[in-house]
Amino acid sequence: MRNRIIISIFFLSLTAIVFYSCQTEQELTYARYYVNGKGVYEQHCQQCHGKNGEGLKALYPPLTDSVSLKKNKDKLACFIRYGMAGKWTVNGQVYDAVMPAEEHLSDIDVAAVITYITNSFGNKQGLYDQKQATEDLKKCK
Repeated sequence: MRNRIIISIFFLSLTAIVFYSCQTEQELTYARYYVNGKGVYEQHCQQCHGKNGEGLKALYPPLTDSVSLKKNKDKLACFIRYGMAGKWTVNGQVYDAVMPAEEHLSDIDVAAVITYITNSFGNKQGLYDQKQATEDLKKCK
């Protein structure tokens, strides 16, 4: 009986190693951005946008509207780095609170948090990498 348990543990471990090693470099890169983005989100965004991206009543918009996020994906880096003022409509609800700037965040942190929010809360938009963040940040007005 003990030998069966040891053999079972061995094969489960071997399966896990094979599965992990079968991930592509792109999948690993995505996973790194996503996990790091979750940490940035929890530290800098969650207080206003909520643990589950639900927003804060009529003050801060939810991050659950995939259409809005996709439509404005090239502007998200600017909003995060430099803040945002003015009206923003999500799911027919108008929000008019000021989003504070997070100028201390590096380009890779901005990219990571965008990867996280655009792939959480019902969103599935793939990797947003540092190169894209840097390009989008150059376009900020």
